[in-house]
Amino acid sequence: MNFPANLKYTKDHEWILVEGNNATIGITEFAQRELGDIVFIDIPTVGKKIETEDIFGTVEAVKTVSDLFMPVAGTINEVNEDLSDEPELVNTDPYGDGWMVKITLDNPASVDSLLTADQYAALVGEQ
Repeated sequence: MNFPANLKYTKDHEWILVEGNNATIGITEFAQRELGDIVFIDIPTVGKKIETEDIFGTVEAVKTVSDLFMPVAGTINEVNEDLSDEPELVNTDPYGDGWMVKITLDNPASVDSLLTADQYAALVGEQ
């Protein structure tokens, strides 16, 4: 399974790519495999300030619905509009075209408390 080393991860299976004061967030390859075929993504939080571990949306798969948790505090600037028509992008490219939101970080240093790729792989038993 693929866990890019340049990302940070949460125990709730989100990933975050930090670029200065901005970040891109999605769900991991492990998460999308566990969910199965994703059929709908609901992220009604553009422009909202979201605190760490707050729910910022949901992912609906064929058999379940899962909440999306914010890895760090920030303001959501952009939602991946392509997911409206092609939610399966999360299944086919979770770290690329399947990204979910872009945010401005409240505190870029807060990312330091998240898991590294190796720590996340150990968490999900994929070492």
